[in-house]
Amino acid sequence: MDTDILRLHTASDPDPATPSDNESPHATGSPTVAGEHVGHRFANGPWLFRDLDFTLTTGEAVGLCGPSGSGKSTLLSIIAGFEPPAEGTIRRNRVNRVRWVFQNPHGMPRRTAIDHVVQPLLGQGIDRTQAEDEAIAIMSTFHLTKVAAREFRELSGGEAQRLMLARAIASKPDLLLVDEPTAQLDQRTANDIDNTLTGLAQGNAIVVIATHDPNTRAACTRVIDLAWHNPTNPDNDTKDDT
Repeated sequence: MDTDILRLHTASDPDPATPSDNESPHATGSPTVAGEHVGHRFANGPWLFRDLDFTLTTGEAVGLCGPSGSGKSTLLSIIAGFEPPAEGTIRRNRVNRVRWVFQNPHGMPRRTAIDHVVQPLLGQGIDRTQAEDEAIAIMSTFHLTKVAAREFRELSGGEAQRLMLARAIASKPDLLLVDEPTAQLDQRTANDIDNTLTGLAQGNAIVVIATHDPNTRAACTRVIDLAWHNPTNPDNDTKDDT
């Protein structure tokens, strides 16, 4: 995968379709990610979570919840294929393009906001005029049209994160991972972002959202709560993911 998926989100070319080690190159159907008995810890440290089974599909927005330090970002990385779990298996079907939007977004400081969204569209073979029109349409869903001509370095933290969401959507990912999308937003904008992300799940993308926000959690169609899979949690054998 291109390094822009993990950090900068700056490449204009589409990502190569490179199956992971646990993916069949002949797999058919919609994108899916399935985990069986997944657990993780670092070195000889305590287990963050264990015995986690899940199947992620298009048509739903899955909330990934849990207290700080429970392994939400780690599980996002495992789901994306950026690192293996300490135990268990992950299988991906038709997941060729991954986008991860970080809570602290990275962009090209002197590139305009609209250019961040236009570039992945140009990489799909769309001409410049059409790409700019489509970019503005995407940016409008994130209340960004007024800052389209601003350079990335001039954006607020909330604007920058929303811009990376817009860029990710323009990339038409198979798997979209979003880390705390509403942490820097007012309630009205946060509600709009929640609606946009859950609406995106009705398309052809798997959407996984790590969040502490109870409103975002409520907007998701399903929740994986890592607190229930922590071996030290006395209640983890009495609850199910919903």
